[in-house]
Amino acid sequence: MFPGVVPTPHSMVKLGPDVVNDTTDAYSGYIPVGQIYGFSMMHESGTGGAPKYGVVSQMPVIGKVKNPLVSLGQNRTVNDTAEVGYYKSSLASGVDIEVAATAHAGMYKYFFPSGESSVVVDVSHVLPSFRGLGWGQGYAGGSFELTSDGYTGSGIYNNGWNIAPDWTIYFCGHFDQKPMSMKTFTGHNESLSSYDPTVSTKGTYRQGGVFTFDASKVKSRVGISFISTDKACSNVATEIPKGTKLQTLVKQAQSNWNEQLFQKVTTTETNTTVLTQLYSYLYGMNLLPSNRTGENPLWESTEPYYDDFFTFWDLFRCSTSLWQVLQPTAYEEIIRSLIDTWRHEGWLFDARSSNFNGKTQGGSNADNVLADAYVKGVRGAVNWDDGYAAVKKDAEVTPPNNNDPIAPDASTEEGRGALPDWKEIGYISPNFTRAVSRAVEYAVNDFSVSQIAQGLGLQKDHEKYVERSRNWRKHWNPKQKSLGFSGFMAPRYTKEAGFKNNSFEYPYDPLQCGDCYWDAPYYEDVPWAYSFNAHHDIYHLISLCGGADTFVQRLKTFFKPGIREDNEAYDKTIFNPGNEPAFTTPYLFNFAGRQDLSVKYSRHAALTYYNDGRSGLPGNSDAGAMQTWLLWNMLGLYPITGHTTFLVGSPWFDHVKIDLEGGKALTVTSTGGNRETAYYVQSLKLNGKAWDKSWITWEDVFADGGRLDFVLGKESVRWAKGALPPSPAS
Repeated sequence: MFPGVVPTPHSMVKLGPDVVNDTTDAYSGYIPVGQIYGFSMMHESGTGGAPKYGVVSQMPVIGKVKNPLVSLGQNRTVNDTAEVGYYKSSLASGVDIEVAATAHAGMYKYFFPSGESSVVVDVSHVLPSFRGLGWGQGYAGGSFELTSDGYTGSGIYNNGWNIAPDWTIYFCGHFDQKPMSMKTFTGHNESLSSYDPTVSTKGTYRQGGVFTFDASKVKSRVGISFISTDKACSNVATEIPKGTKLQTLVKQAQSNWNEQLFQKVTTTETNTTVLTQLYSYLYGMNLLPSNRTGENPLWESTEPYYDDFFTFWDLFRCSTSLWQVLQPTAYEEIIRSLIDTWRHEGWLFDARSSNFNGKTQGGSNADNVLADAYVKGVRGAVNWDDGYAAVKKDAEVTPPNNNDPIAPDASTEEGRGALPDWKEIGYISPNFTRAVSRAVEYAVNDFSVSQIAQGLGLQKDHEKYVERSRNWRKHWNPKQKSLGFSGFMAPRYTKEAGFKNNSFEYPYDPLQCGDCYWDAPYYEDVPWAYSFNAHHDIYHLISLCGGADTFVQRLKTFFKPGIREDNEAYDKTIFNPGNEPAFTTPYLFNFAGRQDLSVKYSRHAALTYYNDGRSGLPGNSDAGAMQTWLLWNMLGLYPITGHTTFLVGSPWFDHVKIDLEGGKALTVTSTGGNRETAYYVQSLKLNGKAWDKSWITWEDVFADGGRLDFVLGKESVRWAKGALPPSPAS
C-alpha cells in the first residue's frame, strides 16, 4: 500500500517516499526495509505485477553533490510518521523531510543540519523492478531548465506492468530559499552498487538538477501536469500559492477526506480496533483510480477522465458497487470516463495506467462494471447507447494481438483475446492461455452484456448473450473428482491440440493450478475456486454438483483447514482470501438456504485474515479490493455484480448510517450480538417489516434509502425461509 500523502480521494498526486533494497519490488514506492532514494509525486497503491510511476522526485543531500549519478539513498533513523495528508521521514544523514500535497501539486519541507545542503531533482527517477519479467520502467528522455527560483521540465517514461509506450509528465518547481548554486546534469549510470535503484539499467541516460542552499529550512512547491509545463506551473500557483504553510495543506487534505468520504459513514461503535479498520479501509479503497479530469493529453472532451485502474479484474466483484454507494457522483464520472475512453481508444479496458490500456488478466470485466451501474440505476449524463456499443464490441470483436511475451497467444491489452474459440466452439481451448478462468469470466461478461441489452429493449441481443453466458457449462467435467466430489471446471481440448475433439482427456488436479499465472489454464486460483464462480447461473451449478445438500458440503470442504499444502498462510484451506476469485464464495450458502453458514465462514475469514495493524490484509490490497470485501462484511451485505441482488450477511455494528447523498441514507442496526461470538442472524426487519429472505435488492435500501434491523445471537438459526436469491441465467 501507498502510505504517503493522498490529499483527496482519487487524487492525481500521491506524494511519498521511494525505498529500494535491491531485491524487492516496491510496488507503491514503499517497503519497510531499505534506503529512501527520493520522494516522488506519483504512485499506485496496493498493486502487484510491477512498480509503476515514482516520477518527479526530489532527494535531500548533506553538503554539495559532486556526482548526482551515483546512489544518494539514505537509511532512516526512526520509523516514518504518517497521517492523512502528511508524511515525515528522518534520514541517517540528519535531514528530516515533511511532505503535503493537493490534487495536482506537492510541498516538500526540509530540515537540514547547519552548513551547506542540497536538493537533487532527478528527472530520470522511476520505481525499479527486480522481478526479471521485462516489466521494469524506462526513462526515454526529457527536459530540465533552471528558473529564477527553481526549475521546469518534463520526463518521458515507458513500460511497467502494462507495457506502456512513451508517456510524458510535465513539472514546475519552486524553492522558498535562494540557492547558493544551481546546476543541471546529464550522464549515464556509472555503477551497479548496492541500493542503486537503477541496478538493472547500467548505462541508462540520466538528467536533472542540483540546488545547494545555506539554510536550515527549505521548502519546495512542485506542480505536475500531463498537458504542459505551463499547466504544471498554473497548478502549483493555484493550489499551493507562495507562502502557503505545510500544515494548511494537511488540514485541507483531512477536510477533503472527511467531507467527501469519512463523514458519510457514522456509527455508535467505540471499539478502536473496529473503528481503525472501518476508516482505514474506507481510505484504502479510494486511493485509486486517479481523477485526471482536465489532464487528459490524448483527446479533447468535456467528459470526466480517470486513469490508474489496476484492475477491474480485482475491483468488479465488490469495490465498484461500494463506490456507487459511498460516492455516487464520482462513480457516475468514472462510468462516463470508461465510455469516453472507448469512444476515443476503441476499447474498454480491464486495466489502464499512464494513459494506456493493459493488462487484461481474464475477461473484459469493464462489461461487468457497466452492467452493474446500469441495473442499479446510474443514469445522469451517462450515454448508455454508447455504453452498450462498448460492451457489445467486447463480446463480438477480437482485439489485435499485442504480442505480450508473458502470454503471446492473444491480446493482453484490451478486450477478449480468446474470443475466436468462445464464438466458434463455445468454450476456450488450451490453445489460449488461462483458458478455464477466462471461460468463466467470459460467461459473466456475456451475462453483463445481456443485462444492458434487456434494459435498452434489445430483446434478441438479451437472449443471445444470456444463452452464451451459459457456455461455462461446457468446461464442466462431470468425471473429474476431488476429495469425494465429482464435477469441476477443466481444460477442454480440440483436435488441433492432439486430442479427440471436445475431450477432457488431459487429467487435471482440481487442487492445483500449475504456476497459477499467465500461461496456466487457471489464473491466480485453483479449479476448486473457479468451479464456484458462475454466480449468474448458480442454480444450474448447484444441480451439476448434485443438489443443494451436496453443494453445501462441497462449500464446507472448501473452507476446511488442513487440505491444501501450498496454502499454508491460510490454514491450508482451499479457500484463498487473499485472491479475488474466491471473494464471493463464503456467501454462496445463501443460494442453498443456509444463510447461517455464509455468516459463519465469512465472519471467520474477516476475523482471522484481517486486522488493524501490519499484515492487516490477507493479500495485496489490489487497489482497495481487499478493503471493500471487509467493508461489505462489516455492513452485513454482499453485492452480486451485474445484479440488483445483495446477499444478507451479519453486521458488525449496533448502529451504522451511510449518507447516500440527496437526503437519502441507509441505516443498519443490530441487537443481541457482538462481533466475535454472537453474530448469527436470528431475525431481520427491512424498512420496519419482518423479512424472511437471505437477500435484498438495490431498490429496497439504496435507491431511496432504507433501514435494516438485525437481531443477532450465538446460535445458528434457520431464519431465512423465504424465496432464495435470484439466478437469472439458470
